[in-house]
Amino acid sequence: MDPVRNPYAPGAGQRPPELAGRDRELAQFEVMLERVAAGRPERSMVLSGLRGVGKTVLLNALRGLAVGRAWGTGKLEARPDRSLRLPLAQAVHAAVREVAHRHRDPERVDAVAGVLKSFALRTRVEERRGVRWQPATSIGADVPATRGRADSGDLELDLVELFTDVAELARDLGVGVALFVDEMQDVSSPELAALCGACHEISQQGAPLVVVGAGLPHLPVALAASKSYAERLFRYAVVDRLPRPMADRALLLPAGTEGVDYTPEALDELYLLTDGYPYFVQAYGKVTWDLAVASPIGFADVRAAAPEAEGELAVGFFGARYDRATPAERDYMRAMADLAAHHDDGAVSTADVAATVGRRPQSLSPARDGLIKKGLVFSSERGTVAFTVPHFGRFLRAQTG
Repeated sequence: MDPVRNPYAPGAGQRPPELAGRDRELAQFEVMLERVAAGRPERSMVLSGLRGVGKTVLLNALRGLAVGRAWGTGKLEARPDRSLRLPLAQAVHAAVREVAHRHRDPERVDAVAGVLKSFALRTRVEERRGVRWQPATSIGADVPATRGRADSGDLELDLVELFTDVAELARDLGVGVALFVDEMQDVSSPELAALCGACHEISQQGAPLVVVGAGLPHLPVALAASKSYAERLFRYAVVDRLPRPMADRALLLPAGTEGVDYTPEALDELYLLTDGYPYFVQAYGKVTWDLAVASPIGFADVRAAAPEAEGELAVGFFGARYDRATPAERDYMRAMADLAAHHDDGAVSTADVAATVGRRPQSLSPARDGLIKKGLVFSSERGTVAFTVPHFGRFLRAQTG
């Protein structure tokens, strides 16, 4: 097949040509936008799932729906080594910019810009070093920071005041504001609690502002630990692998636009190889397309492409993550992989990991904690760990087998 016409997109966060299997989440979000804009009570939204299931793609698609309804939107990616305040201020700035040019009262826009600037300047000096923060520059004339509003240093209180003012600015136009937080599990527990508290207050006010978070499977647990009411504060959606009809759809529809088809046997084999994980579907689809000679793409084409697809995943998807681990962390993961072979690569007991490597569980805590911080493993319940990356156990067993 002509590689120039290859319709598949196995990039990190790249939207595939066919966003299969996510209709329910998209429909729920559209209802949320309508309800919030109409002043009706609605919860914010949290997406959770393993790496490679398309959380970032879905997050971007939800943002696109909000943009299509003229909402103000902003997005940030949380990092474990960075405070939430400045990136959140920048995301709010983007949202204000999207609605400000339609507002008829420049003074009201400048007032909100001043509060936003005040909020941002409360960021610790070391985090602002080298950052030139001028939120009003693209909204109108530069304005001074508003003293006494969103600048107390208490993140929850400041967020409530900032969110209130920004939401009211959007309400003037009959729309709302949606903020999207990717890698939300990397927000520190105190800041996660502050964000939850602010969302709770804003929800009670009926203000047209929602937060949509995306993160690893333990994100709902982290949210519940930060605020006891978090389980009722958000609408939770687990983003999982695609069922067989949706995996086929993700392959067939893009190929069909190029006049190419697959045999049933080829689709059977592709689902067996990918388990329906969206990133794998795109990765195997891309390599299979490039190596296939003619339509329909058949079983032999898939089998011929599989080693190359596996090799690319071993280097870029699995290997890059494995290389970030220390020797002790790699030993921990190999022990996990051996145990996970009997659990379909699901969660394993930390006590069993310790027994496998012949160490006391307490002595392995630094390795486990390091892997959690690096986003390689997660713990959804006490005493267990699991890989954040599908098929990672299989990859490690192949490396040591």
